[in-house]
Amino acid sequence: MKKDRWLLRSVVLLALSAAMMTGVSLAAEAGSSQDPLVTLSYLNDTFFNSIMQRVDQKIAQQTGQAVPGGTASSSAASFAVVTLNEGQTLTGGVGCEVMLRVGSAVCVAPSDPGLIDETTAATLANGGALVQNHLYMMTIDGRGVRATGGVTKVLARGSYTVA
Repeated sequence: MKKDRWLLRSVVLLALSAAMMTGVSLAAEAGSSQDPLVTLSYLNDTFFNSIMQRVDQKIAQQTGQAVPGGTASSSAASFAVVTLNEGQTLTGGVGCEVMLRVGSAVCVAPSDPGLIDETTAATLANGGALVQNHLYMMTIDGRGVRATGGVTKVLARGSYTVA
């Protein structure tokens, strides 16, 4: 008889535990901190959209363009094509970047370093020839590039003047 009571007690205890666990799991809200299961619909509908909005905002900040639902920022200007005739000089402000595309040009700088070649991580002294398709940066005011042959085209980003 004692064995039957032990078996009966364990079955009743097991049934009671199952009922309580079912109640707790039904009370927990899906997708909450109590139930952190991530579903495909959450990823597609909520998470993916928020990530894409952040990406669009970052792109807008970098390009200075407006994004639907966002704000425009002009923190970074885009490259502009600048045409220089022989002898003309483009003088850039600090942070101005130039890339020689057509023709030939030399660095104009009163002291070293002249320009920083971002492509090779080297410096270019006064009178040094620019290499086509290399990106150069002016890190000190008064630096620039002078066209040395015919029509020269450069891409420029940042503040600059042409004289």
